[in-house]
Amino acid sequence: MDIQPSVRLAGLGSAIFSEVAEWKREAAARGLDVIDLGIGSPDRAPSPKVMAALEAAVRKPQNYGYPTSEGSPAFRSAVARWYRHKFHVNLDPDREVLALMGSQDGLAHLALAITNPGDIALVPDPGYPIYAASLVIAGVTPHYMPLREENGYLPDLTAIPPETASRAKFMLLNYPSNPLTAVADREFFERCVAFAQKHELLIVHDLAYSEMAFDGFQPVSILEIPGARECAVEFHSLSKSFNMAGCRIAFLVGHPDAVGALRTLKSNIDYGVFLAVQEAGIAALEEDMESEGSAADLYERRRDVFVERLQSAGWVIEKPKATMFVWAPVPKGWTSRQISREMLLSTGVAVIPGSAFGAEGEGYVRIALVQEEERLLEAADRIALFLKKSGVQS
Repeated sequence: MDIQPSVRLAGLGSAIFSEVAEWKREAAARGLDVIDLGIGSPDRAPSPKVMAALEAAVRKPQNYGYPTSEGSPAFRSAVARWYRHKFHVNLDPDREVLALMGSQDGLAHLALAITNPGDIALVPDPGYPIYAASLVIAGVTPHYMPLREENGYLPDLTAIPPETASRAKFMLLNYPSNPLTAVADREFFERCVAFAQKHELLIVHDLAYSEMAFDGFQPVSILEIPGARECAVEFHSLSKSFNMAGCRIAFLVGHPDAVGALRTLKSNIDYGVFLAVQEAGIAALEEDMESEGSAADLYERRRDVFVERLQSAGWVIEKPKATMFVWAPVPKGWTSRQISREMLLSTGVAVIPGSAFGAEGEGYVRIALVQEEERLLEAADRIALFLKKSGVQS
């Protein structure tokens, strides 16, 4: 019996990620020491307090039953306290907070919960691949908003046809941005809320990198903006800021109808996050509220040493203002895929072609700062030698 994959699978994700994985295997087979700066997976463990909380929680027999799909009352209350502490936003933990098995879980399913086949959604290009993939699953038509350097990598809301905006069910935003590392200020979010109110659409803001901003910049929660509570939801994750990527825990907050719709869908799909992981998540949020340090300190140092070493080699790269990534323009004469492949097979340094994130990503590569400083400097030196040998000019 021959089983054929469904046609929708062809629209999920980018084949480039599979290609990069194959290039890494090829480089390793050549005997190269691969320095993987491709996937944004934190290279450090959670804090000792979080690991101790997880260890204690897995020893509780009562934690091995089915959890509730919306998250425990204790976890949802901790999220509400954290939002009040971080953003001065008061949330109802029962109606405006939903636990998730990673933000990708929520991003993948939200369109299924709040749209119908044939609806329109406004999505960024470049953007995190699940944004577009979730629409394929739900049968929703994307209207891509180009994010370009000359506009600060912000969408031009005036360029969206009014008819399209009025038909759209939601608009996806992500600041600080993956892959672009761009940030947005309060004035931008005020314009977005006014736009959403005018066209009666939901704003879906992915705020996974709020704790990874540099040089004193403070990312904005859209829920801080007056009126946003009536037209916006926000995803957040413990994966990156708290080094808990493998734990699979995140949350959605905001408009109770959208939160409730996703809660209903997920109650029919899964049984929620392991209670021990939720207890570790509570410990992470509480520790963050008690501490003045953050993941930003680590990644700001890594950013400085890595980018400055590449700049000294002649690669003109601006220091990112946030996230764990560098969004680097491809030197002249190369496509993003070409230079990524050749650099990996020549030096062992893996990066992701910008075209993996959408058509507007061509001309850039995304580099993840997920190695210790010594390895990042080694990677930068290998890249510098590659550029010199290849006669590459920025």
